[in-house]
Amino acid sequence: MSPKTKRILSTVIMVLPALMLAISGFAKLSGSEAVVNGLTKMGFGPYIKIFGIAEIIFAALFLIPATYKTGFFLILSYLGGAAAVEIATGQPPVGLVLITLAWIGVFLRDKKNFLPA
Repeated sequence: MSPKTKRILSTVIMVLPALMLAISGFAKLSGSEAVVNGLTKMGFGPYIKIFGIAEIIFAALFLIPATYKTGFFLILSYLGGAAAVEIATGQPPVGLVLITLAWIGVFLRDKKNFLPA
């Protein structure tokens, strides 16, 4: 695979989880009834706005080339917690799918991120 193809594929794959997080963040900030009801039932009601802001910031950091590594680790941490909650409550583990996409995208971008120096 050519470097240009890898870069394009990496970018497309990395945009998917970032876009999903940004949409979720805006839904939380706008007070979407379904999102608010679901998170309130799980006991996260007071933190909805904070989660929304965090999701948008993490997605932005992940998409900016100079900060994608920081965004990557923040997204993995956030989605790891989300996946744990999803599994514990019997929901489909969407967080794990997004984590997988983020890993694949970053691996395609630069394998050195995962290999010892």
